[in-house]
Amino acid sequence: MAPSLVERTVDDIAESVHKKDKNQSSYKEAFSQRAATTNYEAEINSSEKAPPAKYPNYLPYWDDVKYPPYESFDAYEHGKDADPKFSNLFASGVTGVQLSKLNRAGQDELALFVAQHKVVAFRAQDFADLPIQEALDFAEYYGPSHIHQTSGAPKGFPRVHLVHRSASDTTAKDYFEERTNSVTWHTDVSFEMQPPGTTFLYLLDGPPAGGDTLFGNMVEAYKRLSPKFRKRLHGLQAVHSGHEQAQAATARGSIYRREPVSNVHPIVRTHPATGEKALYVNPQFTRRIVGFKKEESDYLLKFLYDHIALSADLQCRVKWAEGTVVVWDNRVTAHSAILDWQDGQRRHLARLTPRAERPFETPFVTPEQEVK
Repeated sequence: MAPSLVERTVDDIAESVHKKDKNQSSYKEAFSQRAATTNYEAEINSSEKAPPAKYPNYLPYWDDVKYPPYESFDAYEHGKDADPKFSNLFASGVTGVQLSKLNRAGQDELALFVAQHKVVAFRAQDFADLPIQEALDFAEYYGPSHIHQTSGAPKGFPRVHLVHRSASDTTAKDYFEERTNSVTWHTDVSFEMQPPGTTFLYLLDGPPAGGDTLFGNMVEAYKRLSPKFRKRLHGLQAVHSGHEQAQAATARGSIYRREPVSNVHPIVRTHPATGEKALYVNPQFTRRIVGFKKEESDYLLKFLYDHIALSADLQCRVKWAEGTVVVWDNRVTAHSAILDWQDGQRRHLARLTPRAERPFETPFVTPEQEVK
């Protein structure tokens, strides 16, 4: 008797799609950073497509060192001590600022200036050429550094977060086979109990064109809403989760350095130096509004995410150039990298990430009260 046709109960295509969706879930990552996608031979000694890395001391490495959970600390806001005339920050003129040469009074003023303007690009800076420890010492005036749970770091400097895509990395092609865009609006590691405040990102190596970063002003995003809508948001809190980022790292064969955490933060937070209120949700890490059913939470969060993403008039686009240091206040901004440069071109940046206070909310005030 002829063998009967046996129908498979597992669909390979469906399982493959399920695996990809599970790996990324609600956490969207534009490209895969891990040791397996970093060709160190080509990064150090060059390849046919690209010269060697300009700053090999900043190449990323991953180790299996596990760090304990963060404990709370008393954060100090240096922007409160600043001279509002910025006489130390701009002692050499607006175009003559060299961040690494600022005294403490200048650093205080930098914190306030950035809090007021949200994101500032300083050109012709020497941060990349400083010994790494000196750059860290400068940043840690503003608070203890955050150690990223999944990214690579320079050898011996786990407190430096690296944004690195090597010249031999071709994951962009793979990424766009599954996604239509690379926009990933987020506020850095908002899932931590005390997320970062004044933050520094500086270029080490970049493609000839592309690789810009978008920034959004979350204070203006809050103000753009109607007074009644703003009032409804006050008192609401949301869960921010780092679990999905850790899961994505594990799925791609990378590591995470600390057990992932979730924390609850207000949807509207207040800046300690300026008193300004800002939206504090982002699609990368915000998961659920506390006390809302899932459908209710998804409905409101989607409106806020769309509001942030579509408000191009509340955004700026930073074009990277050699010597650029971008300083932003992570408490009142959101940002997204743009994956628009070709494979075979290196993009390499370092981030210094001082932690700040736990997000807090102050009472709602009407526009009329704000004017008074």
